[in-house]
Amino acid sequence: MSIVVSKPWVLARMYEPDVTIVDCRFELGKPEAGRDTYEQEHIPGAVYLDLEQDLSSPVRDHGGRHPLPDPEQLSRTLAQKGITPETRVIAYDDQGGMYASRLWWLLNYLGHEQAYVMNEGFTAWKGAGYPVAADQPIRVPASYTYTLQPEMLASMEDVREAAGNDEVIVIDSRDPRRYQGFDETLDPVAGHIPGARNKFWKLLIGQDGKWISSDLLADHYKEFPADKEIIVYCGSGVSACPNFIGLKEAGYENVKLYSGSWSDWISYSDNPIATGDEEQPSKE
Repeated sequence: MSIVVSKPWVLARMYEPDVTIVDCRFELGKPEAGRDTYEQEHIPGAVYLDLEQDLSSPVRDHGGRHPLPDPEQLSRTLAQKGITPETRVIAYDDQGGMYASRLWWLLNYLGHEQAYVMNEGFTAWKGAGYPVAADQPIRVPASYTYTLQPEMLASMEDVREAAGNDEVIVIDSRDPRRYQGFDETLDPVAGHIPGARNKFWKLLIGQDGKWISSDLLADHYKEFPADKEIIVYCGSGVSACPNFIGLKEAGYENVKLYSGSWSDWISYSDNPIATGDEEQPSKE
């Protein structure tokens, strides 16, 4: 079963009792924008989860701009929305799946087995003539018990060690100019983690606004050996989640997220910084 599901797939299941649709729309720099757009209209029955209020914990000295939420708090939030570990959760946004992928990753980190990301997003849903609503659903609180999956997570120390380890691949998911250190718009220090390779997450989205197909995904990541550990990161642990999903869809098993990402890395003054492009290893 694919992680990324189509609009018709969602339409066919949206009223089934074990399905919860979650609106994850968000806009960096405008923290109220996502909830405002949700309150104006959303997929019928969808609940809203906010990147900074629900899917992150407060910013501290370390941990990056969007630290992972406390698992206990996140499980309570899910329970308040009527979500149980058996719920089929379908997440969507209007930003190419970036924020929906964050929820997907967090659910999987909690051990949630049935979580999906809707392809294209809300604007495409509405544009196709599918139903929308402004009413906010009344949800009966549930109980949520989680089992953390620590193998999905890489620490800053893991990334430090990976810099000198040929058996671990580190992938930077940001725009190439941010990766190269030429155009840093969000963090106080420009550059990337030494040794990291650049795979901009938006390359997963085709010109039609849809995620590229599974056979194209395999080609997209073909330079990375499938038997090696891969650590993905971005600016704050959000836009790396689409690459996490893409790698999983392409058949990679040993994938981890450095959740603090670049904004955490630079919070340690002794961490090295690289700029420009990394020399790519020979295919021979």
